[in-house]
Amino acid sequence: MIPDDMPSYLALAERDALMPRVEAAYRRLQACDLCPHRCGVDRLAGELGTCHTGQQAVVASTGPHFGEERPLVGRHGSGTIFFAWCSLRCRYCQNASISQRGEGHPVTPEALAETMLALQRHGCHNINLVTPSHVVPQILAATQIAAERGLCIPLLYNTGGYDSLDTLALLDGVIDIYMPDMKYADPAIAARYSRVRDYPAVNQAAVREMHRQVGDLQIDEHGIARRGLLVRHLVLPEGLAGTAEIAHFLASLSRDTYFNVMAQYRPCYQAYDLPPLDRPITAAEYQEAVRLALDAGLHCLDCRP
Repeated sequence: MIPDDMPSYLALAERDALMPRVEAAYRRLQACDLCPHRCGVDRLAGELGTCHTGQQAVVASTGPHFGEERPLVGRHGSGTIFFAWCSLRCRYCQNASISQRGEGHPVTPEALAETMLALQRHGCHNINLVTPSHVVPQILAATQIAAERGLCIPLLYNTGGYDSLDTLALLDGVIDIYMPDMKYADPAIAARYSRVRDYPAVNQAAVREMHRQVGDLQIDEHGIARRGLLVRHLVLPEGLAGTAEIAHFLASLSRDTYFNVMAQYRPCYQAYDLPPLDRPITAAEYQEAVRLALDAGLHCLDCRP
């Protein structure tokens, strides 16, 4: 039997219920609809859609990460796996060499599983899957292999928040911690800066489903997150991120939502040609965002000015 405090994917693996998820996910690569773009390309045959990724996931870097939220980092770090490419086209992306230019190397599910196990051996508190939305089949396959070989730490889905409900259904009972961005509340702003007008509607539906699957963030006696939802919100100049609307949405889910109000915006990539994104945010803009979150009734805030 799997103990109650162990990751949920182990229970699926024990019941032989994880492999059917792997098979279902790979079938969807034949006319890919994993993300809301629904490109319809045959990735198993090498065709490339918006994410520029074929049958194999592309990994840019891996290793313990100590810059994440405190409940994820603990003493030994969050075990990050940065996947190349992205279903979004954020024009101010701080990792554009990875997300927009595909810096990295293809990996098999076996190699990805071994990376997960290596991060666990290093003492990392979780496997932090960064930009995973377009490589869910490969992640599921690697999880199946790694679980059979002793993986037993939580899986963290660290996403830009542009996720399909059908794909999230494949992850129900697999992912322990969801960490989506909530970037925008206004479709026009989403279209201008990330080239996806439907981002707010898709994003809110995805976050609602994530919360349904895992609930509020649960932190153990050592201060380490074990399960639940953690939302990131990058404050943009002149209130472009729509903090008030997003905070009210999250409060409608649960006032206990762990909400990271992020202050680290700085101009990157194409932002210098996109005022007001051509400057960092001010202290007053950040303080206003925190006030709006508190006014909405949220109280589990991660605020690091």
